[in-house]
Amino acid sequence: MVTVDQGSKSGDEEPRALDDTKLGTLDNRYDKGVPMIGPMNRRNFLTAAGTTAVAFTILKSGSARTYTANEKLNIASVGAGGQAAGDIGSVVSENIVALCDVDWDRAAGSFKRFPNAKQYKDYRVMLEELDDKIDAVIVATPDHHHFHASMAAIQRGKHVYCEKPLTHSVWEARQLTDAARKAGVATQMGNQAQASEQTRVVQEFVMDGAIGPIHEAHIWTDRPSRGLFEEYWPQGISRPSGTAAIPASLDWNLWLGPAPERPYHPAYLPFKWRGWWDFGTGALGDIACHYFDPVFRALHLGAPTNVEASSTRVNQETYPIGSMITYQFPARSSTSGEIWKMPPVKLVWYDGGLRPPRPVAIQTGDVMGTNGLMLVGEDGVLLSDWETWRLFPENRAVEYGTPPRKLSRSPGHHVEWINACKGGPVAGSNFDWAGPMTETILLGNVALRSQLREDLTRVKLEWDSKRLAFTNHEGANQFLRREYREGWK
Repeated sequence: MVTVDQGSKSGDEEPRALDDTKLGTLDNRYDKGVPMIGPMNRRNFLTAAGTTAVAFTILKSGSARTYTANEKLNIASVGAGGQAAGDIGSVVSENIVALCDVDWDRAAGSFKRFPNAKQYKDYRVMLEELDDKIDAVIVATPDHHHFHASMAAIQRGKHVYCEKPLTHSVWEARQLTDAARKAGVATQMGNQAQASEQTRVVQEFVMDGAIGPIHEAHIWTDRPSRGLFEEYWPQGISRPSGTAAIPASLDWNLWLGPAPERPYHPAYLPFKWRGWWDFGTGALGDIACHYFDPVFRALHLGAPTNVEASSTRVNQETYPIGSMITYQFPARSSTSGEIWKMPPVKLVWYDGGLRPPRPVAIQTGDVMGTNGLMLVGEDGVLLSDWETWRLFPENRAVEYGTPPRKLSRSPGHHVEWINACKGGPVAGSNFDWAGPMTETILLGNVALRSQLREDLTRVKLEWDSKRLAFTNHEGANQFLRREYREGWK
């Protein structure tokens, strides 16, 4: 079984599992974030993508070496419970040499399963002590550690698998992408369903012109709610008062890591950290890396031109209970190979149980669901509940049938990364793909900031991706990155 991240990370609830047959990644490889069809090895990919100057030092050549067909990687994991346990379990074909977790009670299952793996609480110590014994690193922690743990591994020349979202901030996504490219390491973000059959199918629908030119995309989730009356985690709340005893198994100082100092409280973990600005990235960070991915691939999306948002009440501690974020993307076209042109497109994200109006093409009685994706074209609509894609209206679906199979299928999300580490094709959600997509996703969280609320009732945030800056609101640029606690800078 391959695990699909449902918000579980180290110290969270156990991850759900999905059948391997529903997963797999497109054998599309990416040159500067533009989809390409066909295989490409890592060396060719790096040459095509070029290099970008990054302000960091590669300490050692580390894992940038050639592997024999049967040679096993030595893998260390930052995070050992929750989603991390699922990721580790998906690479048991290799050697698990080290496990790091700030809560050893939560990590106990992995510790027992891999008794020969050396155990740590601080990933910086692990990487320092075992540098020459580690080839690759899994990072499956709360979001606020993703950048630091991944960058520490990359600086030592280690291949990296990092759970989604790739980083906590827009700036971090750019830095990590550039660093991985410069280091020449194999990478993969943990949006596991990018490898799925359905991600290929929607691309094949669009490639075949099944619904004509597409002008709108809509993506929605009930998170942080859970259906109508429950919740996965709380949002729209204030910082808790009072104090609580730190669990004996938890190193709270290391759990905080680069985040601002604050006292321990059970309101933050396990799992509930997702709703707090200092630790998580809200429903958008939790789900959008899964749901944006097939839409980005099918519509060849890159950086947006602008972003705007509206939401329920929001404060400086937690994300809102529900929000709508609108991204505008320019027209796109190919410059080589298969010639195609696509018009400008509006993509709207909804969370907290909000969803788009029902298009005329979708008949009364057809369920749009609490989680879904929808592409609106001039000749029809494609609707997904994440399990399958359906074409509307019904008479168009009967007339059209299924799209021709044009894209090769994946061996599996984690297998892609293992193969890439050993010199095989670039993984489908390598950081040159995942980094720019993460940047776009996290722009939405900037637009939700309570400090910008009044101003953003008057303007959209105009985005310049090359400069990594908003061009019409200097105050918004401060939220593209964050300050780090002393000792983590």
